[in-house]
Amino acid sequence: MANVALYNMNGEQVGTIDLNDDIFGLEASEHAMHMAVVQYLANQRQGTQSAKTRAEVRGGGRKPWRQKGTGHARQGSIRAPQWTGGGVVFAPKPRDYSFKLNKKVKRLALKSALSTKVAENSIIVLDELKLDEVKTKAMVNVLGNIKAEKALIVMDGVNKNVMLSARNIEGVKTASVSTINVYDLLKYNTLVVTKDAVAKIEEVYA
Repeated sequence: MANVALYNMNGEQVGTIDLNDDIFGLEASEHAMHMAVVQYLANQRQGTQSAKTRAEVRGGGRKPWRQKGTGHARQGSIRAPQWTGGGVVFAPKPRDYSFKLNKKVKRLALKSALSTKVAENSIIVLDELKLDEVKTKAMVNVLGNIKAEKALIVMDGVNKNVMLSARNIEGVKTASVSTINVYDLLKYNTLVVTKDAVAKIEEVYA
């Protein structure tokens, strides 16, 4: 089992914690992580882009000039794509970009991302993360104590004070065990996770 340091909110090491190799010690599957990120980004797309084809642009029902004898190229409509104000040849239309991944692939991708953080020494485990009040400065101090920059903070549940204290800090995002995803794990340089969250991750994904 991988063994990492356990810190308190002051940045002091208070012990160590063993991590399950089946979740935090896998050989990372780059393909699975890539597919998970592509799916996440595709699912974020609204798919509302739309433009009109020549059939949908108003006007253009009359042939602008006769077929022959004018010296101009033959034209059938002033709303053809080559005309200013004409329709778009292959106009984008509203569509759903989302797609599904197999559950096994999604689990492998998440485990691979977590294992990558451990392999890169980019994971910081805290014995607890609690704030008595909503205070951004207090959260900044905690992150400074543990030397975490551009961090994803994962908790075992919803901690309102921590979430509200961290939301205005640039490059910091909070999440619960149930909402973590591969995209965020790879996007943020440091994974800050509480001891209870580690236990819940191992329980859910074991």
